Order: sequence, then structure tokens, then C-alpha cells
Amino acid sequence: MNNPEQKAAVAAQDVETINFIAESKSLKEALKSANLLKSLQFNTLISGEPGTGRHTLAAYMMPDAPVIHGDDPNLYKQIEGHGQVVIDRLAGVDSLSRISQTIQKRGTKVVAITEDLSALGAIESIFSVKIVLPPLSEREEDVPPLAQKFADEIKEMFGEEDEEGSFAPDIGNLDLSRNAFSLRRSVFLQYFAARMGKEELLVLNEAYLSSRMDAGEDIYRRELSLYEVPLIRAGIKAFKSQLRMSHAFGLNRNTLRKKITEWKEYL
Repeated sequence: MNNPEQKAAVAAQDVETINFIAESKSLKEALKSANLLKSLQFNTLISGEPGTGRHTLAAYMMPDAPVIHGDDPNLYKQIEGHGQVVIDRLAGVDSLSRISQTIQKRGTKVVAITEDLSALGAIESIFSVKIVLPPLSEREEDVPPLAQKFADEIKEMFGEEDEEGSFAPDIGNLDLSRNAFSLRRSVFLQYFAARMGKEELLVLNEAYLSSRMDAGEDIYRRELSLYEVPLIRAGIKAFKSQLRMSHAFGLNRNTLRKKITEWKEYL
């Protein structure tokens, strides 16, 4: 298969199978490297924060290799017994010098996953290629397709037909703090928020408040934020000015200002 377009098509098919999102320049480069390394006897180190796609990329590179945790007591036996292995949590290995010697002695092809490169020391030298996956906050192009992937996942989970007017994630209000983990969670929360009726919201609030009934005195005032904060947030978005909000809410402007000041840490 010498045609570059054919190679690209095969690579795209493989990536689609494992749902690896690569729209940003950094992930396209990482995917390009991974595709080349699949057929080469080079050890590869994949680093990045949790939720950046490290495990998915490793699975793409060596789909049939066993995945071994660095703190697994059978780690060395697994390396000796397989021609290829994926080592997760590389920094958790008890003896980095021993594992380096074992890999080099057996000639095992290794793809290793780590979060902190600084903790590895000299073992880095056994990896011919190092792939760094940046956090989602640094590759915004990957966020919309990844969010849509999670949206499709939850719609399929609940048997929702993908028709016009169906749920679509609000890209501007997604949590990227834990990369794909927090992104997926915020997409799911948006889905439920869009589908819930008043009765369902009341049930959720009751369940939350029931767990807070032994949290000391002044419970009513403290938990009033559950009602007032989302109401003020929605009002700010809808009416754009405190004057229009005060008319819509049926509140004096001074009263509204006091409420906004009172809950400013949430707004």
C-alpha cells in the first residue's frame, strides 16, 4: 500500500474504531507518530495528564498487547513472556533500573504511559520516541468533536433518536479541568438538565437537602442558594440588565442588587 491517500484512509478507519479524536495540530502529530511506530521495533513513552487520550493512543499502537500496571508484582514476568506490552503508570515501577534491564535483555517492545516525566530518571533513555499529549485546554479543536462523541453516547444509552432539535452540548460551558473525564461528566449533566422537568428537579433537590439536614443551624438560609442562584444566573443571561430582571422577577432593584451581592461567589 504505497499510495499516501490509501494509508491515510486506513489510519482514519483504525482511529474511528477506537474513537481517537484528533482535530488539533498536536494530536494529529501524535497520531502520525503512532501510526508510523505501529510497525517499528521502537519503545515509545506517552505522557500527559489523565484524560488526554494516553491509553487510547497506546491501544491504537498495540491493540493486542497486554496492559500491565507499573506496580503489578508480575510485571517482570509479563515483560519476559510477551513480545509486546503496554506499561501503565510507569512511575509506579519499584525499580526503574531493573525494568530497563529486563526490557533491553528480552527485546520486548514497550509502549509506556506516564503522567510525570520528571519522576522517571534514566529509564527515559530506553524510549526512542516520546509523545506528549497536551491537556484539552490547550487543544480547543478537539473539544467539540469529543463533546459530540459523549453526547451521542448518552443519547444511544437512553435510546434517543438523533433527530432535529435533539440534544447538542453547550461547548462554551464544558468543564475541561480533568480533560476527557470532566468533559464527559459535564456533557452528561447538560443532557440531564435539558431533559428534566420540574418534578424531577424537585426530587433531586429533596435528595440533596435530605443529606444536609444534620449540617447545623440556619439550614433554610444556607440552602436558599439552590433556588436563588440558578434563578439569578438564568435572569442575567435572559434579560442582560438588572432593571429588566427586577421587573421580570417582581423585585425592587435594591433587593435584587442585595441578592446578587449576597451570592456573588456563585455568579
